[in-house]
Amino acid sequence: MSLPDFEGLAMFAKVAEERSFARAAKTLGVSVPTVSRAISRLEDRLGARLFNRTSRQLALTDFGLRLVDRAQRIYAEAEAAENAARELSSQPRGLIRLAVPMVFGRQWLAPILPDFFETYPDVSIDMHMSDAVVDLVGEGFDAALRIAVLPDSSLVAKRLAPVAPFILAAPSYLEKYGCPQHPRELAAHHCLGYAYRPRQDIWRFGNKAGEEEIVVPTGPLRATNSEALIPMALRGLGIVELPEFMAYEYLVDGRLKAILTDWSLPKGAVYFVTPSARARPAKVEVLAEFLATRLSHPTWRWPQ
Repeated sequence: MSLPDFEGLAMFAKVAEERSFARAAKTLGVSVPTVSRAISRLEDRLGARLFNRTSRQLALTDFGLRLVDRAQRIYAEAEAAENAARELSSQPRGLIRLAVPMVFGRQWLAPILPDFFETYPDVSIDMHMSDAVVDLVGEGFDAALRIAVLPDSSLVAKRLAPVAPFILAAPSYLEKYGCPQHPRELAAHHCLGYAYRPRQDIWRFGNKAGEEEIVVPTGPLRATNSEALIPMALRGLGIVELPEFMAYEYLVDGRLKAILTDWSLPKGAVYFVTPSARARPAKVEVLAEFLATRLSHPTWRWPQ
C-alpha cells in the first residue's frame, strides 16, 4: 500500500483557497509548473478532475468540492504540527551528552554549571568526564570540550579560551637537582609523563631564535590524568608539564616554579566542538554561548 499523496493534497488545498495556481505557487514558494504537476498527479491518482480550468477562471468540480474540506484540514494539521515542532526545537530543552576533560570539568566547568541550569531549567546534561578523546559521532555525543593545539578538523570548533602549557618543578627539586637551562638537559632529570597527550608523549620546545628541541619525558611516573602527577611534583620528585588552568594555583602560591621560561611549548586552547554547526539544537547553542561568555576571560591566565 502506497502512502497518500500529501504534497498533492496540500497543493490542492492551497490552490482551492487562492483560486489561482500562480498565487498558490507564490504562497508555497514553488514554481507554477510544480503546482500544476502535483494537481495533475493527484487527479490521475484519484481518477477524477479537481478543477475546471479556463483561460480566465478556475473553479472546483463537484468532486473537488467534496474533497476540498478534508484536504484543507490535512494541510492545516500538517502546518500546525510543523509549527509546534519548530517551537520545540527553538526552545532550549532536553538532554545534552557532553564530553569533558576530567580536571578541567571538575575545576572550571562544574562550578559554573549551577548558573547555567538556573538560566535554562529545561536543559539537562549528561557529562562524561575523561581525558581520553571520545568519538563524538560514533559514541552519540552532542558536544565536547577539547583542550588542544588544533581542534579535530572533522568537527566544528569554537575557541573559548587560550591555554598555555608550563614546565614546572618544586623549589625543593631545583635545590636538589639544579634548574635545567636548556631543554636537552631534561634528559638527566626526573620528568613525569602524561599518557593521553595527542599523537605521542613528547615535549616540543621552541624559542624566539627559531630553535626547536624535542624531549621525551622519562621518570618514575606516567599517568592518564595530569592531576595524578601533581603530588609527585609537589614532593620534589619530578618535573611536570601542566596546562595553565592547572598550573595557576601552584604558581601563585610558589609551591611550583616555572622553568625553561626562555622556551615555550605549543600553545593550545579550550574548544567547544560539535559534530555539525548546521541545524544545531537550541539546547546546544545556548550551552555554547554560555561557555563562551563565562570562559572567554579565564582567571587562570598567568603572565608570560
